[in-house]
Amino acid sequence: MNKPKIVIIGAGIVGASTAYHLAKRNQDVIVIEQHSAAAQEVTEKSFAWIHTTHEVAPPYQHLYDSALEEYHRLQQELPELNIHWNGALTWDISSPVKQHRFQKLNRTQLMELEPNLEEYPDEAFFASEEGAVNPIEITKLLLGKAQEYGAKVLLSTRVTGLEKDASQLIGVHTSNGFVESDIVVLAAGTSILELCSSLEIHVPVTSSPSILIQMKTSHKYIHTLISNAKFETRQLTDHILLAAEDYIDDSLENGPEAVGKRAFDTLRHSLKDGDQIELESIKVGLRPMPEDGYPIVGFDNRIKGLYLASMHAAITLAPLIARLAANEIINQQSESKLAPCRLSRF
Repeated sequence: MNKPKIVIIGAGIVGASTAYHLAKRNQDVIVIEQHSAAAQEVTEKSFAWIHTTHEVAPPYQHLYDSALEEYHRLQQELPELNIHWNGALTWDISSPVKQHRFQKLNRTQLMELEPNLEEYPDEAFFASEEGAVNPIEITKLLLGKAQEYGAKVLLSTRVTGLEKDASQLIGVHTSNGFVESDIVVLAAGTSILELCSSLEIHVPVTSSPSILIQMKTSHKYIHTLISNAKFETRQLTDHILLAAEDYIDDSLENGPEAVGKRAFDTLRHSLKDGDQIELESIKVGLRPMPEDGYPIVGFDNRIKGLYLASMHAAITLAPLIARLAANEIINQQSESKLAPCRLSRF
């Protein structure tokens, strides 16, 4: 029996994770990416915190509960995968929902853990199990492994439309020609809106901008990941410091440049020898945000061969959801863990 031709649109963390899990199981996989390299859209601009301890609606709790275990499993499969299991510190924000997953630290303990801060709270919560990744590195690693297993990757190739025959998808129109398919996985971030609208399918996903600030440092300032009312920051490498901020608007006062520079100034004043930090870039990432904030994953019941894979917190959830999605695609059977993620819930 011939294997189905699976086309994955998008080479961010979701598309690369899905390609890896499918190709590893000897599937016929083609990844189509409009940019000249993987992880060039929202993945590149992700703070990349593997964050599993915040408040989550009960139907999705099991996905977040399994996310850390999935990352450890993936790291065993791929020893070259570098995950910073340094934990996350929070203070001056709402108390943790899963307090059993946190350790409460006093000022002295905080000074030992993070010696480069100018000021310390009286206490903070430490989630020692949480971590972070380099989003570009992990995406390229997964895509490279998928290629080693036989997946094809078409870079600099823009998808211009999806072709169907009656209610069956039969291929993808691209800037470099037509690609036949039996199954199309839409892991294209916010582009999922346009691609699905051409099929007269409404996917309730909006573009949710976020700001990532990258700074150059002479040494390692931050040892964990720190999130509080004043700043959210971590070291990407010993010489690159990241900060994340919420997008406000495009005005001169509150636009990305202004917000990014304020975050930069805040960190300079919050860290010892902070005047040595240099601002490198301020970027806006357009996150695909489902209407209720939770993943939209699974086959569409109107168009045969169409598989949706859209999610926020993609860095946290992509490895787990991609493995479950690969099971559904290969076995043509529903995974109960993905049941709350169907488009039909809207």
